Amino acid sequence: MKRERHAKIIDLIGRYAIETQEELADKLNEAGFRVTQATVSRDIRELKLTKLTVDGRQRYVVIQGHNSQMGEKYIGILREGFLSMDMAQNILVLKTVPGMAMAVGAALDAMQWREIVGCIAGDDTIFCAVRSVEETMAVMEKLKKLLHTR
Repeated sequence: MKRERHAKIIDLIGRYAIETQEELADKLNEAGFRVTQATVSRDIRELKLTKLTVDGRQRYVVIQGHNSQMGEKYIGILREGFLSMDMAQNILVLKTVPGMAMAVGAALDAMQWREIVGCIAGDDTIFCAVRSVEETMAVMEKLKKLLHTR
């Protein structure tokens, strides 16, 4: 449940300019997660979220870093939401559990793989623009090893 809630938090802060813990708790409750402000506070600390000013408003964001604990959280989100992948030239198409594409895409973006230029996520599908066809195949192999899939 915690992993799913953390994935939803990453999804929500990617979609909305969430300024307060109360706003985040409201969005989580709307999404079906029964949380208190204390739970949200703990989640923010565990996810190492920070506030940045974007377009004149403060909002929560994921700290971009190579902290191994955060890397494990991103990998956990990838494993939780990932269903399959395929490629179309230099576009990597990932299928996820319904509702998890934004969180999985945010986790991929946060991992800052050099080969991935950027990701666009819907409800259950992510398009990742990769620099070349060769690098798309390399990213697929990296993901297979990371996710322990075949």
